[in-house]
Amino acid sequence: MTQERTLSPVRTYRDFAAGQSVLARTRELARDAAIRTLAAGRSPEKETGIRFPYYHHVFDDERDGFARQLNYMASLGDFISMDDAVAMLTGGEPIDGRYFCITFDDGFKNWATNAVPVLLDAGAMAAFFVVTGFIGTSVEDDRDALLGFYEQGDVLMEFLDWDDCRSMAEAGMTIGSHTINHVHLLALDDGAAEAELKGSKERIEAELGRPCDHFCCPFGREGIDYAVPRHPEMAERAGYKSFLTGRRGAMGRGGSPYRIRRDHLLAGWGDYQLKYFFSS
Repeated sequence: MTQERTLSPVRTYRDFAAGQSVLARTRELARDAAIRTLAAGRSPEKETGIRFPYYHHVFDDERDGFARQLNYMASLGDFISMDDAVAMLTGGEPIDGRYFCITFDDGFKNWATNAVPVLLDAGAMAAFFVVTGFIGTSVEDDRDALLGFYEQGDVLMEFLDWDDCRSMAEAGMTIGSHTINHVHLLALDDGAAEAELKGSKERIEAELGRPCDHFCCPFGREGIDYAVPRHPEMAERAGYKSFLTGRRGAMGRGGSPYRIRRDHLLAGWGDYQLKYFFSS
């Protein structure tokens, strides 16, 4: 890890990934090769239902890749909003087509500078789930807190401010909750978990002047980061209309909006990665 990387905000994926070990890079190359091979036999064109692709960032060197991925999704189906996705899941009509509801986790500044302009160019909406305790932080005044966002403690990320969130909402994007402190809900007692859900919802609604209807669980692993039915039911009691997880897969009519599956993507991945995951 270089001193420059520690001190400077990360704005490219190249710098973000620079701290990976040789073993991690080797595994990633092997995984990529395997997925490329497996994707050749997949056909996402045959799939129906709603896919919820999710990202964390669109760095400066990922904009072109993100635009390409949105074009690929548009060739397969239609983009829909978070509200429309929940309405389709809970409605009485069959979901016969292919739909994509784009989502983002955490609250990074590059959402406003990179992701939103590309989404608008593609005619797509997205739901952005923010960690409210980090919104409005600065790399000068909150350096230690920002360096602690990732467990390795050596990546300095810039976060949105509330004006960014308001501008995104005015552009048609959904702003949802990702807790106050980016916590593992399962590690908290019920009172602390409820405070995270309710406090983040209240802060978003106060800052944006509009309802915050959707919640995304940090990390999103069932049995590790949240418990079923405990935490989805807690979110419903808090007034949320959905609970998003990190489990992959498509959603169809009758699927619970409080156990939404999503497909994690990196904006620089090739289309064959999307072809593989969207047909599995």
